[in-house]
Amino acid sequence: MDAAIRDGVDVLSLSLGGFPLPLFADTIAIGSFRAMEHGISVVCAAGNNGPIQNSVSNEAPWIATIGASTLDRKFPAIVQLDNGQFLYGESMYPGNRFASTTKELELVYVTGGDNGSEFCFRGSLPREKVQGKMVVCDRGVNGRTEKGLAVKESGGAAMILANTAINLEEDSVDVHVLPATLIGFDEAVRLKAYINSTSKPGARIVYGGTVIGKSRAPAVAQFSARGPSYSNPSILKPDVIAPGVNIIAAWPQNLGPSSLPEDPRRTNFTVMSGTSMACPHVSGIAALIRSAHPRWSPAAVKSAIMTTADVTDHSGHPIMDGDKPAGVFAIGAGHVNPERALGPGLVYDIRPDDYVTHLCTLRYTRSDIFTITHRNVSCNDLLQKNRGFSLNYPSISIIFKHGTTSKMIKRQVTNVGSPNSIYSVEVSAPEGVKVRVRPQRLVFKHINQRLSYKVWFISRKKARRGEVDFAQGHLTWVHSEHGLYRVRSPISVTWK
Repeated sequence: MDAAIRDGVDVLSLSLGGFPLPLFADTIAIGSFRAMEHGISVVCAAGNNGPIQNSVSNEAPWIATIGASTLDRKFPAIVQLDNGQFLYGESMYPGNRFASTTKELELVYVTGGDNGSEFCFRGSLPREKVQGKMVVCDRGVNGRTEKGLAVKESGGAAMILANTAINLEEDSVDVHVLPATLIGFDEAVRLKAYINSTSKPGARIVYGGTVIGKSRAPAVAQFSARGPSYSNPSILKPDVIAPGVNIIAAWPQNLGPSSLPEDPRRTNFTVMSGTSMACPHVSGIAALIRSAHPRWSPAAVKSAIMTTADVTDHSGHPIMDGDKPAGVFAIGAGHVNPERALGPGLVYDIRPDDYVTHLCTLRYTRSDIFTITHRNVSCNDLLQKNRGFSLNYPSISIIFKHGTTSKMIKRQVTNVGSPNSIYSVEVSAPEGVKVRVRPQRLVFKHINQRLSYKVWFISRKKARRGEVDFAQGHLTWVHSEHGLYRVRSPISVTWK
């Protein structure tokens, strides 16, 4: 990262992300602080440990933290059972040289024993049971493409990869080494019921190529890491979501598209899923904004991306997370909208010094703060000078600790839209909270003018001992001319 700073880059795209760490122990947070000081936008993957709460990584407030969403592009590979039923699946298997349908094969699901045959570990499938058959493999434990290799090595002719209760309907496709398809959990239950109901189950896989525009999207990827932030819940993370499921990506020539050493195929592209695929989408958007607004700080660029994000899918319904509307800990401010991000109207700017004050509010020690910032600061002095400090973040996170019932935060917006603009506030208050904003109108005379506002949050319920409760809402500044600009901030409220 230091080398990239010396090279004079404008954007750092880091498709890295594991588990949350305190900022002073997080090398990416430390390196990116220096990058941000040099005016570089740093964009990172949120991690793939979803849907578990508190799993989001790269949670430093100077980083743009990106979760993953789905697209409306599907690769259907439908299982046609002997009894006339169809099970929806998806696959990357069919090339131009293959018929669109595999021939009908006998189905087998090898269970019993303790060698993991239901997961299709290598060496766990007896050749006499699977030779020439279509083998059902449960998802989990070993790699998805490795399961296909195990089936092939034992003489199997095709594979159905079956999601379990952990993955539900999540559909990350793979480039398998034999004809294969991945089915969701509901379909897996039906498949196993069919296998148990007959002495000679049979099926074929019907490949449908690429289908676009037939499904609701975007939705949150099941694996996308979730907030609230583990080490710093005063900042709402992830910041936004972007396309991260079944993304066509460039691929090195020394590796087969399945990533298996045994795969002799070579290709320039493969298909991958992960927040690592979502992160570069936003890095590209950051580069686009930087080229249109070269003087903007990294915080302004991130603010533009967040306050213009979509919270509805392309059919106009709320973005879904499985079978329920997505919450702020899954999507942050929403799904990126590059066109709107180029002209956000207002931005929430943050100076490097403000982040240092923010670290003081987290009660970090002097040496912890020095590790991150290379600055020797006295938090006592800083907090005296900045009483009631709240970081000027584009999203709002309020925590009512046991016994507190009201909180006030300050925000400052910079006009980057048109001169002589008037904005009025719209609030959707989180359940159980009263929200007051002063002033309710912001009148800007010129470009780059800054105006402040305050928000009071009054809790109408008490935090119950030993319990954590959440609610969410949003606050939007709307431009008076036909809502030309809508500057939206998500609100999360926690009682603990």
